[in-house]
Amino acid sequence: MTDPRVRRVREEDVPAVVELVEELAEYERLRHECHLTAEQLHDALFRPSPALFGHVAEVDGRVVGMALWFLNFSTWRGTHGIYLEDLYVQPSRRGSGLGEALLQALAEECVARGYSRLEWAVLDWNAPAIGFYKSLGAIALDEWTGFRLTDDSLTRLGLGD
Repeated sequence: MTDPRVRRVREEDVPAVVELVEELAEYERLRHECHLTAEQLHDALFRPSPALFGHVAEVDGRVVGMALWFLNFSTWRGTHGIYLEDLYVQPSRRGSGLGEALLQALAEECVARGYSRLEWAVLDWNAPAIGFYKSLGAIALDEWTGFRLTDDSLTRLGLGD
């Protein structure tokens, strides 16, 4: 059963979640790459057919953690899964079980909906997070290398240049 401190994100949570995303970007040493606005996040989460979903962790009426995720699909398993884009709990609340509770809520989504995977990426230098994930039984996909197209490279490919 999901921890009562964890629930689905609501419209009024959007500004707090944006702040948490910014805190995560700062922690990951990539704040200069984070340009998310409240309007963008609100639209992604609450449009008629959203492609982004979220959960928050709340303590004393204040949002202190979040998980933002979307669906992926495994052609090998023939089912959807969840890709966890961002998981963050404020440093002062770490060790309280909120990170595990957020992941448990996503695992419950998978089990309830017949999804076969819960996946995410972690920076290779983030030893505390790696240790935490391994303690939950997660395995590193060391044989895979992630790739990304953005900015000029994405535009060039998309325009056929």
